[in-house]
Amino acid sequence: MTARHGDVHVRPAPDASMTLLNEVYRRPLDPGYAAAAERRRDGTAPPRTRRGTVSLVLLALALGAGTTTAALSLRAPSTSVSAARALLERQIESGNAEVAALEDEVTALGEEIRVLQERALGQVDPEVAEEIAAGQVAAGVVPVTGPGLRLVLTDAPTDPTAEEDPDSRVQDKDLQVVVNGLWAAGAEAIQINGERLTSTSAIRSAGPAVLVDLTALASPYVVEAIGDTVVMQPELARGSAGQYLSTLRGTYGIGVEMSSQSEMTLEGSGQVTLRSARVPEEARPGRPQTPAPTTPASTSDEVEEGASDAAGVAGSARRSGREGT
Repeated sequence: MTARHGDVHVRPAPDASMTLLNEVYRRPLDPGYAAAAERRRDGTAPPRTRRGTVSLVLLALALGAGTTTAALSLRAPSTSVSAARALLERQIESGNAEVAALEDEVTALGEEIRVLQERALGQVDPEVAEEIAAGQVAAGVVPVTGPGLRLVLTDAPTDPTAEEDPDSRVQDKDLQVVVNGLWAAGAEAIQINGERLTSTSAIRSAGPAVLVDLTALASPYVVEAIGDTVVMQPELARGSAGQYLSTLRGTYGIGVEMSSQSEMTLEGSGQVTLRSARVPEEARPGRPQTPAPTTPASTSDEVEEGASDAAGVAGSARRSGREGT
């Protein structure tokens, strides 16, 4: 075409910018490959010699051996890694053995302390000894035996191919609600999966695991509570804990099974460690004693109610091998 100043311009082809792609499309094979194929069809290609065939086979074998060696060297751990792993395994085994030995020592010392305490308590007023025994039951430091309730909480069944729903698992809050409900219903001693609960026990979560103090537990969670089953079972069902268990079963599919047991044995948690203590200012030597504040005299009904509460601490729970109050 003629341009504005009289020069003649040739319109470029529409696919001028696609020259390389057009060349590949029109000639998919390299000219050398095409020429070799043409010579083979015409019979003018040089014959394949025995030496060339042997060389080709040897080259293929060498490439295969090299590939295999490289794959094995990548899969096999290095000597330093193997040595470090073996050292770590030995340290773990040694640590586990040391922990087991220390646990046995703690158990033996705890039993020795218990025997010495019983000997010392045998020389004091029987009423004081019974009060101390009841306090040990309430504190969870001694084994107890008696009737009670057993609740089993199990994670809801889930589809292995689907994403896991946290609400389908038994959580720490669920166990807290159940335990508090059992205490309110009159339980005298409680344990979860063999872990005895004390006045300082904590139920909390660490990721998907539920911890009782420092022990990780897993489903199913067996909650055992010693107490008067005739009173505990209806009280638990009528309270907020019973409604909570119904919600877990009906809404989230969590398994809840409750049964009455004629006799159960709950292990003790051992001696309680005193972490912090101080002497009150008014009780220190050399300081004047502060007179105790006067309180109104209790009525006979209040005295009887307090006495019944103190005596009821170990009503159904019995120390193993000896009856409680």
